[in-house]
Amino acid sequence: MLSRYMSSPIPDVRVGIFLFDQECIVETDENGYFEKDFMFNKPLAISGWHKVRYKVLDKIVEEQEELEVEGEVYIHRNGEAKYGVISDVDDTILISHATKILSKLRLILTKNSKTRLPFTGVAAFYNALHHEPGRSVQNPVFYVSSSEWNLYDFLEDFCEVRNIPKGPFLLQDLKTSLWKLIKSGGGNHYHKLEKIKHLMLTFEDMPFILIGDSGQRDSLLYAEITRQFPERVKAIYIRDVSKSRKDEKVNAIARELLVHNVEMLLVADTEEAARHAYENGLITREEMLHVVEETRGQSLRPTSLVGQLVRSESHQHNSG
Repeated sequence: MLSRYMSSPIPDVRVGIFLFDQECIVETDENGYFEKDFMFNKPLAISGWHKVRYKVLDKIVEEQEELEVEGEVYIHRNGEAKYGVISDVDDTILISHATKILSKLRLILTKNSKTRLPFTGVAAFYNALHHEPGRSVQNPVFYVSSSEWNLYDFLEDFCEVRNIPKGPFLLQDLKTSLWKLIKSGGGNHYHKLEKIKHLMLTFEDMPFILIGDSGQRDSLLYAEITRQFPERVKAIYIRDVSKSRKDEKVNAIARELLVHNVEMLLVADTEEAARHAYENGLITREEMLHVVEETRGQSLRPTSLVGQLVRSESHQHNSG
């Protein structure tokens, strides 16, 4: 984890991008980023994940071998999904203790993508929202977080290990210091507002479900999105992680949003969100029951998967 934040960006390097039958050359900025918009003359035949190739065209080090990798880009045609999902990450799907510096730092420095825990029932609930029965194109899930791009590979691995639906991540700019590691996920979070607005404008015919937590500013940001796009928000779920007066603020905001016919629910667990989603036709009864089963079953798990693994291996050794 330390190495993710002690890295050095490489600016002014030309990169070739090859997508379908198009190719272009871009140059990395001061943070090592590059970005390119592709325009197509006709709609693509299939929504979903597509292969894209990247090739480094400049020499960075002596005796450099050819640097070419294959990645994926998510493309979605308007009108092909019932709705989309926009979700926060820290303390929404991933237990992070984002408002407690020491607890958060301990998790960051002592656990990895295989030993960090999601909240109970998250995988079942997100898969229920993502997999639309009877449709060839699934509902897309976008993860908009105050975490930095340093954590991209960690978050990608975490979702894969925990069977949480694959989706594009929209994160904060790269950070390159230990202090910034400690402050990871901080800031005013309004970059999330801009990224959500970008999604709303890009997928202009798609309604969205918004999911966040009460520990930071998700309720305020989602309320602003609802005011700007009142016909596009189907429901808002705010996980209650603060156990403080922030709960009162969330409930006050929820009452204000009723004028737009949008429900913002402060939920104690994933089961509560799933029951509301079923009652409002967002998931099926079978999917709701699966979320309930997973939520209750996972509530009995140990708080430390590392300790569980150690005890299991010790038991096997003693039995042998």
